[in-house]
Amino acid sequence: MIRRLFVAAAALSLASSTALASPTCTREPQDKWLSEEAMKQKISQMGFKNIKVFKKTSSGCYEIYGYNADRRKAEVYFNPVTGEIVENNVD
Repeated sequence: MIRRLFVAAAALSLASSTALASPTCTREPQDKWLSEEAMKQKISQMGFKNIKVFKKTSSGCYEIYGYNADRRKAEVYFNPVTGEIVENNVD
C-alpha cells in the first residue's frame, strides 16, 4: 500500500514538473534569431501590450509576460527564428 502511494506521488510530481517546463521553440543558433528589437516590434504588431517580461529561455524561445489584445494576462513563447507563437497561456 505504501509503495503504491509512493509511486502515485512520484508520477504526479513528474507530471506537474513537466507541465511547468517551457517548450522547445528552436534549435537554431542565436545568429539566426530575430533581433530582440525586431521581435518586440512583431509582438506589438500581434496585439500584445504592457509587456512586463521579455526574455530568452534556455529551451530556445523568446518568452513574454504581458497582456493580449483582449487585455487578458498572457504568458507566450515565440519561435525566435520565425516569430510564430509556440505556446500561448492566457489567464
